[in-house]
Amino acid sequence: MAAILLYPLGVTVWTSVNNGGFTLSAYADLAQSTLFLKVLRNTFEIAIGGTLMSLVIGYPVAMHLAAQPPTRRTAYLIMVMLPFWTSILVKSFALVAVFGNQGLVNQLLGFLSGGAIKLPMMFNRVGVILGMLNFLLPFMILSILGSLLSLDRRLILAAETMGAGPLRIFWRITLPLSMPGMIAGILINVTLSIGMYITPALLGGRQDMMVANLVDFYTRQTLDWTAASATAVVLLVLSGLLVALLGRVRGAAGLSEAGA
Repeated sequence: MAAILLYPLGVTVWTSVNNGGFTLSAYADLAQSTLFLKVLRNTFEIAIGGTLMSLVIGYPVAMHLAAQPPTRRTAYLIMVMLPFWTSILVKSFALVAVFGNQGLVNQLLGFLSGGAIKLPMMFNRVGVILGMLNFLLPFMILSILGSLLSLDRRLILAAETMGAGPLRIFWRITLPLSMPGMIAGILINVTLSIGMYITPALLGGRQDMMVANLVDFYTRQTLDWTAASATAVVLLVLSGLLVALLGRVRGAAGLSEAGA
């Protein structure tokens, strides 16, 4: 751990504050940099957008899985986890073939519309979020599924006995009790999203640069290692805060379940 993780992190932190002597000028420059602030805003917009999309798609899938018998649920879970079996680099290139201007989706739309419909789904914000969804959905589904499976079915039976309909049961029982899983899934997805590098680099446009891509820009284009290190430290701190928040959410969820 010291050789592989702590030493490189220490070198990165030291480089960010060492420019001929101890200085915080790199962080001051970042705070005043229009480029950094724009990229930081892009990062959170893309991370939140991808997370919300994964929540909208993942929650119904998790509910469907929770309603299945254990044997069938296991088979479906294997399908949910299929994205983990392929490198994110390979998946990103595959998405270009599927959603590109000459991809399968646009070819089908062009065939059905006589060439009238052609959707720009790659090398823009849409492409980045589509690529992130493929990676983020399993985390969201599994987080919510855990909460749904721990839900006491007797509460639903009692509500049905009292005359509550499916919609009322969902809003008053299922949704509130699945909230810890939702919050955990949201925090996991945001944490993973803000550090994305390959997906925005391959599927995004010039206006969709994220913080990890900015680090690459500083190291390979401008050769400004101090700015690159400071940017990396800011990303590390943001990720650490989200991980700490995730730990508090899971801890609070565990305490509430123990109390119940």
